[in-house]
Amino acid sequence: MRYAVVIEAAGNNYSAYVPDLPGCIATGASLEETEESIRQAIGLHLEGLRADNLPIPAASSHVDYVEVAA
Repeated sequence: MRYAVVIEAAGNNYSAYVPDLPGCIATGASLEETEESIRQAIGLHLEGLRADNLPIPAASSHVDYVEVAA
């Protein structure tokens, strides 16, 4: 599966969340650490949904960049 992930600068660290998996979040000191943390968080989140016999949400978010005049 492939989910969209949003990573944002948060002062001295980074935070990440998955729009299609409410409550699935992670933080890290660097982009690389945050990416690894959110991968682990997604795995744990999906594992928890399966354990509770809940449906796995389909990846439905669309991510793109929009250019605007400065």
